[in-house]
Amino acid sequence: MFRLIIAFSLLMVLGIDFSVAQHVLVLDKEDQEPLQGVLIYSRDPGKSTVSDAFGKADIGMFQGQPTIVFQLLGFESISITWQKLTEDGFQIELTPSQITLDIAVISASRWRQNTQDLPSKVRSLNPETLDIRNPSNAADWLASSGEVFVQKSQLGGGSPMIRGFSANRLLYAVDGIRMNTAIFRSGNLQNVISLDPFTLQTTEILFGPGSVMYGSDAIGGVMAFETLSPNRKDKSLSGTILGRYASAYSEKSFHADFTYGSGKWSFLSSVSHFDYGDLKMGKNGGPDSYLRSEYQSTENGTDLQIQNPDPRVQVGSGYDQFNLMQKVKFQASEKTIWEYGFHYSKSTDIPRYDRLIEKREGKLRFARWDYGPQVWMMNNLKMTHRSDSRWFDQIKVIGAHQLFEESRIDRRFGQSQEFTRTEKVHSFSLNVDLLKNLKNENYLTYGFESVLNKVNSDGSVTDISSGQIDPASARYPNSNWSSLASYVNFHSKLSGNLQFQTALRYNYTSLSSDFSNNQPFFPLPFSKSENRYHSITGNIGLIYKPEPSFSISPLISTGFRAPNVDDIGKIFDSEPGTVIVPNPDLKPEYAYNAEINLNKHFQNRVRLDFTAFYTLLDQAMVRRLFTLNGQAEIMYDGELSEVLALQNAAFAKVYGFQTGIEIAISKKFLLTSRYNWQKGTEELEDETKSPSRHAAPAFGLSRLTYQHKKLRMEFTAFYNLERSFEEMPLEEIGKPAIYAVDENGNPFSPSWTIFNLNTTWELKGWIHLAAGIENIGNKLYRPYSSGIVASGRNFTFGIKTRF
Repeated sequence: MFRLIIAFSLLMVLGIDFSVAQHVLVLDKEDQEPLQGVLIYSRDPGKSTVSDAFGKADIGMFQGQPTIVFQLLGFESISITWQKLTEDGFQIELTPSQITLDIAVISASRWRQNTQDLPSKVRSLNPETLDIRNPSNAADWLASSGEVFVQKSQLGGGSPMIRGFSANRLLYAVDGIRMNTAIFRSGNLQNVISLDPFTLQTTEILFGPGSVMYGSDAIGGVMAFETLSPNRKDKSLSGTILGRYASAYSEKSFHADFTYGSGKWSFLSSVSHFDYGDLKMGKNGGPDSYLRSEYQSTENGTDLQIQNPDPRVQVGSGYDQFNLMQKVKFQASEKTIWEYGFHYSKSTDIPRYDRLIEKREGKLRFARWDYGPQVWMMNNLKMTHRSDSRWFDQIKVIGAHQLFEESRIDRRFGQSQEFTRTEKVHSFSLNVDLLKNLKNENYLTYGFESVLNKVNSDGSVTDISSGQIDPASARYPNSNWSSLASYVNFHSKLSGNLQFQTALRYNYTSLSSDFSNNQPFFPLPFSKSENRYHSITGNIGLIYKPEPSFSISPLISTGFRAPNVDDIGKIFDSEPGTVIVPNPDLKPEYAYNAEINLNKHFQNRVRLDFTAFYTLLDQAMVRRLFTLNGQAEIMYDGELSEVLALQNAAFAKVYGFQTGIEIAISKKFLLTSRYNWQKGTEELEDETKSPSRHAAPAFGLSRLTYQHKKLRMEFTAFYNLERSFEEMPLEEIGKPAIYAVDENGNPFSPSWTIFNLNTTWELKGWIHLAAGIENIGNKLYRPYSSGIVASGRNFTFGIKTRF
């Protein structure tokens, strides 16, 4: 695959015109300090660059462009012509502003595009706020937006919920590369924590179906992450070193990254280590059932149930994680850039806390339940090239290989058999994206995608008394999952106040599975399965601006999810007393979405946004009663369990709204508030309806920000409404261990509100101090559907130095 990329790219490089570089200097208007990270782009979505640590950027590519935009969150954007820029001596001064109206994002079209030219809702998280919010992982970073609800089954978890969808109905993209694999499950996922939050350059959340650009799984939304990129062009070294401490789980984290430039070559190296201890919950409010009164321990081969001297400490929740990243960029010519990226993440065993607190007849059910080390490694090679050919103005080619390794280790209390099930996935992908500018600010983007996942799964059982190891059932069949797709996206400016956008994608998916690894344990009525799927998705939207400060954007879009290996071939106990078995007869599920986005601003003082959406999910894959060889119950890991399987047996719908307001009270104070309400239902086997499992209770935040010179403070209230027993999904009712109990003895999820205070202070321009108090009131609460109780009062401290 990489030979193909290299051969193709060498052909593209032939005949390239070299031009003289032209640099611009970007300064803060108030203190005349150079501004790093300023995004510079034109109305041509294929042209953009970023200022370096000295506020400089090469903008030769923009020569002749009618409009060039300079944008940095926290400053007023500037649009300027090349002629005016020349008259000003190629120096730009940006004015600080609490509200940024123009934001360029890439998640919607895979090319950099202004949000005001998009009919869909996209939220870009300001990377500058990483310093003050100081998140412990990437999941907490998403949650800090107030628009993504995050579920955690354990401390080493973080499963986002967006518009009533979660897990493998959401898509993750890292540096333009699909992260979802064929074993991403319908239950809660924790893969996002493999990302190092300290290496994130941009984070974008695309709400609603994104299948046209990203393929299968992008039903509820897309989370697109771009990591740091080396941009130094002079022979010099720069870098960042930081440390972080959090009291609630004794976190001790360290990060360092170094960037070196040498003419056409630039390099970036990054390393991080995260050490998390057992999480301590709050003490005010909340039920006693949340407390960790007993915990399990094994001494001299005997399992013991020990009284916890401090029931607020969630014994068995801590873990460690290690991250590496290496980037290399080569400017082959004025029009061609090569980039290589390497990512590596590995955790220690991650205890699954929600299983460790399960009880049977008053006794703990498991002596051990761990996710084994979670490994993610990615190598990618990217080539971007600009041209004046009749077919495209710019092309991006990205080839990538990813390795995912995960395992599950469990042993029931008092038993000697310890089961280990391990999965490895090799994922190969090739993306080709092309951009062609047309007349009158119209443009066309199109592309091709190829993905191959090779899944290997095995199981073993160890007798901890004798040390004997024997084969056991695997979680999955050994499988190959592949996807071939092409897409086209057209954007047209119909008039001065009306724009039109539409897109279409064809996707072919194939899945071949070999179940022979499980035949000795489960006499399945089949040994192999072959599945082929054809899917067509699209969207159409308008952006109407009756006045420059007000936009109305209706959008109709579709999405799909083709069955993967987890759907078709999984064998697993999903909850106490049940087991999921394979069903090779699954078909894709399709989403049909309609929404309207309203945006209004009053210059740089107030900004309002409102989105209403309605999504239908047809042929939804849901768990239903099943039989295996005519049996409705089978033995699984020594326990008689009811048989379930995923089936295309439901019609689901989710509807709701998202709204937000930003008010610049003064040059120093900014008030932000966001609120999300969604309601979902799905059909049950008896044709009644149940609330959707992943439609979180209404949630949001209100945040007051103060900034004066080098001091920044945020006071935030996070809130979440109650989910009563009558509104509880049927699947959640079967998990009494993680819920409070109402006056009738039924499980429910109480409402909660917490307050956080975060500050950061810049000393002498190269040392940043960050300190905060999370959950100031020491509230005892557990977010909806989460297995672990949230942090109590948490003191955080961080120090970062730049050079």
